[in-house]
Amino acid sequence: MMETRREQNLGIVVAGSVEKGTEVRLDSSASVEDMVVGRYVTIDGKKRRFFGMVTDISLGVTDEEIAISPPDTADAFSAEILEGTATYGSLHVLPMLTISDAVSGINEEPQPVKTVPSHFSRVKLASEADMEFVFGKENNSNFYIGNPLDMETKLCLNLETLVKRSNGIFGKSGTGKTFLTRLLLIGMLQKSKATNLIFDMHNEYGWAGSFEGGKGGVKALKQLFPSKVAVFTLDEENSRHRGVSTDFVVRIGFDEIDPEDISLLRQTLNLTEQAVEAVYQLKRHLGRSWMQETLDMSDSDEIEVLLKNLNIHESSFANLRRGLASIRRLPFLVPHAQVNAVDSILGYLDRGMNVVLEFGRHRDITAYMLVANMLARRIYQRYQEKTEVAMAGKVTPPTPLVITIEEAHKFLNHEIANQTIFGEIAREMRKYNVTLLVIDQRPSAIDEEIMSQLGTKITCLLDNEKDIEAVLAGVSGKNELKTVLARLAPKQQALIFGHAVPMPVAFRPKDWGTAKSYEEFTHGNDSPEKADKDIKDLFE
Repeated sequence: MMETRREQNLGIVVAGSVEKGTEVRLDSSASVEDMVVGRYVTIDGKKRRFFGMVTDISLGVTDEEIAISPPDTADAFSAEILEGTATYGSLHVLPMLTISDAVSGINEEPQPVKTVPSHFSRVKLASEADMEFVFGKENNSNFYIGNPLDMETKLCLNLETLVKRSNGIFGKSGTGKTFLTRLLLIGMLQKSKATNLIFDMHNEYGWAGSFEGGKGGVKALKQLFPSKVAVFTLDEENSRHRGVSTDFVVRIGFDEIDPEDISLLRQTLNLTEQAVEAVYQLKRHLGRSWMQETLDMSDSDEIEVLLKNLNIHESSFANLRRGLASIRRLPFLVPHAQVNAVDSILGYLDRGMNVVLEFGRHRDITAYMLVANMLARRIYQRYQEKTEVAMAGKVTPPTPLVITIEEAHKFLNHEIANQTIFGEIAREMRKYNVTLLVIDQRPSAIDEEIMSQLGTKITCLLDNEKDIEAVLAGVSGKNELKTVLARLAPKQQALIFGHAVPMPVAFRPKDWGTAKSYEEFTHGNDSPEKADKDIKDLFE
């Protein structure tokens, strides 16, 4: 019987090391042009069966004279004689797991590779059964996120494992980060026991989103899961214009803004160190109304006395007032909010609802950093209090929370990572049942310590060497994975590695925006009639 493509013998191991991987010489029956970087293979050693990834493909000759003086390619017979004897193809394979005992053939729990296969071990394409054994099948815990490159096998992630640590999605602009984030959030809603708080800077995750590149629209979380998602907005007019069904309009009072919130905005507001220090002094002296009173002061004598008493330089005070004035112009800021946004968000989260906060037209980084840091800091404080009470055995611990932030390097760069609540959450590693999902196109701008704390990373194509180094820092087989990452398509392909997967996987995310995909997403969450109606509405 002829071997199928999945059972095909590719070649034999001829060299290798634990650090650099193995060299595989292709059989003459295996075409080098059928080989693809990122594909998975198994290696049948004498005692162990290995599972690995193709990280490079090359051509070789047994006699250098052939390379110097190539034969006449018009003579097909001569070329066929040379192929496989004087010329050959090679694969560089990075073994990452041992998956069974080669003698008994019984599958064992996948273990990290600590040795290399013997010389002349046979190498084969990984079968679908091998892939399912390593990565798991779709079930109540595992979410189907896509397909490994050039394979039909489903790649599944255990979302309960994923949300136990903070994670990151990276890639240059236009590569599909938003698409992947929506997909991962859908999985969390379906398969994990966590709730989500999403700071939606570009209005892509709440009611409706767009295909990468802005062509056409797709349903987002609220339309797919109306009973599980609440949409909060900072811009009620914009929400109405877009036809978004919102649950709460957020207003933030001047009296809710603390010195820590202003300190974070030092660069975006162009504040001096002395101006930031003045904020702390004014808060201590004026109390909660410090911002309103600082902006409203007009009497020069009153200002002079205040600055003298607090030892604040006049130029620093003027610099601070200019910065605060730019904040006051944000429409969602009011002297005093009638309803506390933090209490409202926590009310939904406590009921198991997921909250998306849309920014509407307020997409400048100052508004985003101010609101995200303010709300996240106060919510994290509440979770900390609840967890500590639960640890004393008095109440049930709060439901795990995942906070999603875009433009993550603005909060987590080397200069301010220690000042933001997001840096603290990443370092605490879910100590208080809160983790992050960070989205960014400049991972090299994120603090190295924070990057090292991210449990799982999904990266689309990156073309900046510093960004590639930052994403792959500390990963086993980094040099080989660079090759795989560099070969990803410009859109809708990604590499995932870290805590939630047994080994790195290059994959194509599953479809989004078709009637079939919506049916898969909403199955079991709404009535069949409701799901059918939603799907028809979209495509009418």
